[in-house]
Amino acid sequence: MNGLTIVRHPLVQHKLRLLRDRASSIQLFRTVMRETATLLCYEVTRDLPTVPIRIQTPVAETEAHELAGKKLVFAPILRAGLAMAEGMLDLVPSARIAHVGLYRDPVSLNPVEYYFKAPVDIAARLVIVVDPMLATGHSAIAAIDRLKAAGVADLRFVCLLAARPGAEALRAAHPDVPIWTAALDETLNDHGYIVPGLGDAGDRTYGTR
Repeated sequence: MNGLTIVRHPLVQHKLRLLRDRASSIQLFRTVMRETATLLCYEVTRDLPTVPIRIQTPVAETEAHELAGKKLVFAPILRAGLAMAEGMLDLVPSARIAHVGLYRDPVSLNPVEYYFKAPVDIAARLVIVVDPMLATGHSAIAAIDRLKAAGVADLRFVCLLAARPGAEALRAAHPDVPIWTAALDETLNDHGYIVPGLGDAGDRTYGTR
């Protein structure tokens, strides 16, 4: 699919196996989600621009490189996106955080916004939207709609697992926003869950039902 990158690194695929397994404990699921998010963050930030600088090592002066421009923003979709954002912060601790609070109406499956808080200059930054699951695509589209309304023009979306219907919906609604994921499953069930999927990522992370 154009605009969608499946990260096939062996470590990512091994950890996805643990996330899919219903026998994985809450502690294991939470830990592996965070680790997988760190690996996905490495991939989604692969092309960030850098600038050369001169530094002094303990031995001699040399040229090194540092990230250019303003610090990026991670925008987790609450609540399950928080666990992924923590893993990404392990890799990019200087990143800012924007919180996008959405819940899915159990009947319509449409997202309802209940909270939004972002850096005041978010429009000038690269924003990486984070959510474990891209199922119907409704929450991702709503979150990106909200961020674009705040002036953000440079956006990327990262998830652990995507369903083809959700990925196609997000690409249709926001063709300028590329997607990174560990796998693409083909279908959804009647409750809007990805099949075979990994269940409800929020419930499995926080031990709720």
